[in-house]
Order: sequence, then C-alpha cells, then structure tokens
Amino acid sequence: MGEREVIIDTEEIAEFFYRELIKRGYTPGEKEVLELADITFDYLISKNIIEEEWEES
Repeated sequence: MGEREVIIDTEEIAEFFYRELIKRGYTPGEKEVLELADITFDYLISKNIIEEEWEES
C-alpha cells in the first residue's frame, strides 16, 4: 500500500483545540486558540512529525 498524504494546518489544529477546550469546560478566545495551534504546529515540525510546506498563491 502507498503512503497517504495527510495535510495538517493551524486552522485544523485550532478547531480541534477549541472543541476540546469547550468539552472540558473552558471558554477559549479565538486569539488564544490560534496561538496554541501555532505552537503545536511548530512543535510537530521540531519533532519531525510533520514537514512544513508552503502553498503558492
């Protein structure tokens, strides 16, 4: 079987954090959730779990 390409972006991470924080009784602000997502994305890159790719517009 071939490898499947999975695309992860900070918006997807932010939405995940938002839903999980709400389930746990927190009321996260949009700015804080986006910062958490950005930090998580950077962490995944630093651990070589994901590779950063730039999309050209």
